[in-house]
Amino acid sequence: MIDTHCHLDHCDPPDGELVERARAAGLTRIATVGTKPASVERALAAAHAHDEVFAIVGRHPHETEGFGQADLDEIERAAADPKVGALGETGLDYYRDYAPRPDQLRAFEAQLELAARVQLPVAIHTRAAEDDTFAALAEHASEIPAVILHCFSAPDRLDECVERGYLCSFAGNVTYPKAKDLHRAAAEVPAELLLVETDAPFLSPQPLRGKPNEPANVVHTASHVAGLRGVSYEELERTVHDNASRVFGW
Repeated sequence: MIDTHCHLDHCDPPDGELVERARAAGLTRIATVGTKPASVERALAAAHAHDEVFAIVGRHPHETEGFGQADLDEIERAAADPKVGALGETGLDYYRDYAPRPDQLRAFEAQLELAARVQLPVAIHTRAAEDDTFAALAEHASEIPAVILHCFSAPDRLDECVERGYLCSFAGNVTYPKAKDLHRAAAEVPAELLLVETDAPFLSPQPLRGKPNEPANVVHTASHVAGLRGVSYEELERTVHDNASRVFGW
């Protein structure tokens, strides 16, 4: 199994302990995400310290106030590291609005153009901003190798996602009993567009809800998604492995 999106630098236990527990749970790869300069440094350090870990680097929409060319250049330098598998998470967040919306959009479009130029997949964050997110992707993402909708949250636009070939990555909230729309989306998304993640330390799956999340817990999310799709855990494991290998170029 693979955790395609987490934040090791936000988790309390040391990286080595988290990786060891993930390994014991059957994980073979962990993607840790750098969301701002210091976080990118920590993601790259974790990736170089542990064979199982690779990095996703970029600028989270919360961190985009005043975003300019120097910021983009810094991301491009980080993206050249051989242990980087994707850019991100980038996108738009109109729910928190921690950064001005024009700055969010400028940073988002710049990172999409960078992903196309350096030919890396891109991990997308979108919250309460789906119209603008999908419009930017339609305009700027056609040359990007793969678009991953991290913590998939647009079940009402699943058909559009499928038509565009976007990967839908389901986090622990797909296991919540009231998340009926996410249940339906996880059951219906084509197998070749399916990924799972923890977004650790956030969004712990239902059996561990209320506790800090960690990469090992992706097995609970994967098991739940397998049940929703009516397939074995082993089949879902193969699906996620094959999709992640294709997307991240392993």
